[in-house]
Amino acid sequence: MKAIGYTQNGAIDRKDALLDLEVDKPVATGHDILVKIAAVSVNPVDTKIRQARPAANDAAAILGWDAVGEVVGLGDQVDQFKIGDQVWYAGAINRPGTNSEYHLVDARIVGQAPGTIAPSAAAALPLTSLTAQEMIFDRLKVTQPVPGAANAIVIIGGAGGVGSIAIQLLRQQTDLTIIATASRPETQEWVRELGAHHVVDHSKPLPEQIAALGIGAPAFVFSTNYSETYVPQIAELIAPQGRFGLIDDPQGLDILPLKAKAVSIHWELMFTRSLFTTEDIARQGEILNLVAGMIDAGHIRSTATESFGTINAQNLKRAHALIESGKAKGKITLEGF
Repeated sequence: MKAIGYTQNGAIDRKDALLDLEVDKPVATGHDILVKIAAVSVNPVDTKIRQARPAANDAAAILGWDAVGEVVGLGDQVDQFKIGDQVWYAGAINRPGTNSEYHLVDARIVGQAPGTIAPSAAAALPLTSLTAQEMIFDRLKVTQPVPGAANAIVIIGGAGGVGSIAIQLLRQQTDLTIIATASRPETQEWVRELGAHHVVDHSKPLPEQIAALGIGAPAFVFSTNYSETYVPQIAELIAPQGRFGLIDDPQGLDILPLKAKAVSIHWELMFTRSLFTTEDIARQGEILNLVAGMIDAGHIRSTATESFGTINAQNLKRAHALIESGKAKGKITLEGF
C-alpha cells in the first residue's frame, strides 16, 4: 500500500524530509479496526515528531494523527463497528500514523464520522476536538465555578486548530464568556465568526485589554502556544484560585508567579488515554460521537481552511512548512491517494 513517511528526522526543507513509500498492508486483530483512509489533516504534532523523533532502523516512520475513512477489517474483540462504517479518529502517537492507504487503530478511540460534511472537512476535527473537549471538561472542569471569578475563559491562540474548535464547543455546551486572542485582522475576524464574545491581541499586553472589558477576572485560561511567555500575564489577569491549562511543549515553565493566587495547572495530552490504555480509553470514542452529532445538527462547523490536494509527500511537505511558519489558520486537509 502507499504511505508517506521519513527515514531521517530533521528539517522540512530537505528533499527526503518526507517520502512516498510502499509498505505492507496491515491486518486487524484484537481491539483494532482496519480503516481505508479517505482524508487526513496535518497538526503541529506531525511537524514536531518529524523534526525530533528518529525513525526505527528497519522501517520508515509514518506520521498523521487525524483521519476519516471506511472500516474494512475488524479485530476479534471489536463489536461497536461493522465493515463499511464511516469513522473518524486521531489515532495513537506510539503507533504508525494515518498518512497511508490503510491504517490500524484501536476501535475504542474511534467514533462514527459525521454524515453531513465531506471527509476532507471532517478530517480537520478529531485531534483538535478531543484536545479541546478533554481540556475544557476533564482538566479545567469549567462546569465547576471558581468562587468570585468571572464566568469567563481566555483562549490564547484562538485562531489555531485547537482554539478554533474550543470556541465552538464552549459556545454549544457552556454559558462561559469566551475571550479569544488573535493578532491579525483575518484571524480576529475568524474567531469572532466562530463565536468568541471578545477578541484581544496577544501581541500586546493581555491584562490591560481583559481588564478593559469590564467583566472581572476570568476563572479559566487555556493556552495553546508559547505558554512560557504568557505565565506572568496569566498570573496577573486570572482570578484567585483560577485554573490554567496548556497543551504546548515549552522548553521551561516558571509557574512560581501563579502561586500567590493558588492557580491550578492542568496539562492536556490527547494521546494519554491511548498511550496508557487507561480505564476510560473509550471516552475518546464517546467524545467523537458527541462532536459528530453537533456537526450533523448544524451546531458547529469544520475548522478546515485549506485543502492541499491528494495525500502524497510533496503536498504534506507544503502543509508541514505552512504550520511551521506559524501563519496557518484553522486546519490543512488532504484527501485521497
